[in-house]
Amino acid sequence: MTDEPQGTPEPEGSDKPFQFTDKRKVDPTSGTARESAPEGGAAEPGGEAAADPLAALDFEPEGETAELAKAKAEAAEHLDALQRERASFTNYRNRALRDQEAARTRGVQDVLTSLLPVLDDIERAKQHGDLSGPMAAIAEKLDASLARFGVERFGVVGEEFDPTVHEALMHRADAEATAATVELVVEPGYRIGEKVVRAARVGVVGPE
Repeated sequence: MTDEPQGTPEPEGSDKPFQFTDKRKVDPTSGTARESAPEGGAAEPGGEAAADPLAALDFEPEGETAELAKAKAEAAEHLDALQRERASFTNYRNRALRDQEAARTRGVQDVLTSLLPVLDDIERAKQHGDLSGPMAAIAEKLDASLARFGVERFGVVGEEFDPTVHEALMHRADAEATAATVELVVEPGYRIGEKVVRAARVGVVGPE
């Protein structure tokens, strides 16, 4: 490689002497990059260097390399795997919460079922006026404790008969009745939320 300036010779027949214009971007003597000249002219002394960091290179950079494409593909695969793992964990957490709530409800239901005979005795004592003093206070505390776990007692005289929550132990026809209603509560019903643990056992009066 020679250090002679390179350029375009003047056309034949020109009065000007034959000369070359040095357009190399790297000074052959010092090896440093020259300041890029603005389009259509040379750079002004003391002017700013070109904003393009590749302007001083004497070659054009190649496009996306195979290594870069491979790295992008691997990053996309890792991101997809992370998103699938996150979705799987979210589903697992929601399923665990549902199972936990279902187990809690089953536990309360089992306790309530075992207490039903005691609760029925307490209700019968209330109806006969035999519940007073300390026993009345204990019964109130028991009701409050069950309410904290979502246990609800239902079934009262006068409400409309509903076969989904009432169990009719007896039925009486009445010519003046317009709809089947509860006239006697033998045993109240109990439910936890929307789940009926035991239907209310009642006597019903209805039209003929």
